[in-house]
Amino acid sequence: MDMASILYLAVTFGLFVVFVLIVRNTYRRRNKDAKEAPKYRMMDDD
Repeated sequence: MDMASILYLAVTFGLFVVFVLIVRNTYRRRNKDAKEAPKYRMMDDD
């Protein structure tokens, strides 16, 4: 493998790791109340 292929794989793997971390942070139970609060606040305003 040449250097360009290794760099391409490293960048691809890095982006995958970032995606997994974003999904993990979004769907973590501990953050659910903080993330759902604006929805219920908007529903209460109507």
